[in-house]
Amino acid sequence: MLENDDDHPIAVVARWPYYLSKIYQEKVALRIHRESGLPVVVLNPSLLLGPGDDRLSSTDVVLKLMERRVPAMPGGGLSFVDARDAAAAFAAALEKGRPGERYLLGGANMTFATFFKRLERISGVDAPRVKLPSKVNEAGARLLERWHAWRGSETPLDPSSTEMGERWWYCDSTKAERELGFAPRDPQETLVDTVRWLEEHVRRRKWPAAVGEL
Repeated sequence: MLENDDDHPIAVVARWPYYLSKIYQEKVALRIHRESGLPVVVLNPSLLLGPGDDRLSSTDVVLKLMERRVPAMPGGGLSFVDARDAAAAFAAALEKGRPGERYLLGGANMTFATFFKRLERISGVDAPRVKLPSKVNEAGARLLERWHAWRGSETPLDPSSTEMGERWWYCDSTKAERELGFAPRDPQETLVDTVRWLEEHVRRRKWPAAVGEL
């Protein structure tokens, strides 16, 4: 959990090399700032949602729900931010950001239960009804991965994602709001636009048109 802009949760992400590498890259950048005077401003957006994610780099969690590939309700919570609001904050940081400082960008903090329930109402796809203890969820994901590896198929939910879903990723963007003018929009707008974009640009492209649409 990121409680403020000065936390460095290395111990939290140590098991996930991708995220750990981001923290060390940030440390290197700030060290260069201290040693050379190069003006470095760090911005840390939470999960980026909204329209336009062609690579599904962060909206994949929404797509999984829409395709019923989330077998059980995660027990943790997440923070997400609209990519359009994050982009505006990056632009503002070019003029208003203080070198050597870091700013957290989060639009909303929600439990996964609340997050998926909102997506259920927007998309019409039922959220997971099953809720299991964290250790059972994580063990089940590892077993599912081994089973799919034996079959030579891709697991619908990898163990790392399951483990992360059992933790809390909340953040406080007060500093960015105060110094950069960061003003996240209503999270409902972000979720509606995310679902609409995925439906129109990913799911329709993924499945062939019905006979009557040809």
